[in-house]
Amino acid sequence: MQRAFRFRQLAHIALSVTDLRRSTEFYTDIVGLECVERSPDVVLLRCSDWHHDIQLVHGSQPGVLRVGWHMESPSDLAALAQTLRQDGLCLEPVSSDESDRLGQGESLRVRDPSCGLHHEFIAERRAARSPWRPAGANIQRLGHVVVGVRDIEGFLRFAGQLNFRVSDEIPGFAAWLRCFPNVLHHSLAVQKAPFDQLHHVNFMVESVDDIGRAINRLRTASVPIVFGPGRHLPSQSIFLYFNDPDGLTLEYSFGMEEFPEETPREPRSLEMSWHTLDLWGGRPAPGFGAKGVIEQGT
Repeated sequence: MQRAFRFRQLAHIALSVTDLRRSTEFYTDIVGLECVERSPDVVLLRCSDWHHDIQLVHGSQPGVLRVGWHMESPSDLAALAQTLRQDGLCLEPVSSDESDRLGQGESLRVRDPSCGLHHEFIAERRAARSPWRPAGANIQRLGHVVVGVRDIEGFLRFAGQLNFRVSDEIPGFAAWLRCFPNVLHHSLAVQKAPFDQLHHVNFMVESVDDIGRAINRLRTASVPIVFGPGRHLPSQSIFLYFNDPDGLTLEYSFGMEEFPEETPREPRSLEMSWHTLDLWGGRPAPGFGAKGVIEQGT
């Protein structure tokens, strides 16, 4: 069923980390993000011209707290709210104080009933005070988030309620979804897992040279590289995965298939094989996508 509301892009991801100072240094010095604001419990970071893209929140265990989505307009947020309430879902308004602190306008949160992942929907976002100037890695944008879930069918039903469109899938095991009408092959992806978990967070870089330089930079800093470099079959992206100090998996990627709003190609049914994961024949290390819970609180 097609929904009337429309998305602009993935807005931000809130991560729980066990040592806020250590993680802040890693995400700025190693990953290449810029610190926007910090408090004893929360640090805001950016990799774009928006107010922030990543929230680091001190917690008892590493994982994902929320995924934020930027709507095309306030009227799209209103349409989403009306539709989801008609579906019987409970939406929680974000207080004006918190929204202001996060550099955004009216915002609503809802929990995915299949896995507990909290989604935040934002009418408007505040621009950063200055243009984004990459340092280290030439990050262009926050790209996507991938989760592992026990109930993949329930996850995909809920994603359909959110007007996400499947670009490709491995039936019963994985799916790559775009937030319509955003052109990127996927801003959210899911795979079947024995427990509900964060799999990885992606940052899109400017060129393949950024992937090559990152390999040497990460090795020099003794950062575990857990997969890649390689090329994914579904999106055609060139990738490199590495772990943060808590063991959360991050990805740099270059290139991605784009979908037109009108007459996009049909989703493909792909085989579950190493070839689908990496056209170059690579294999991930044991630490790939292995750490990170989906926090059940807000």
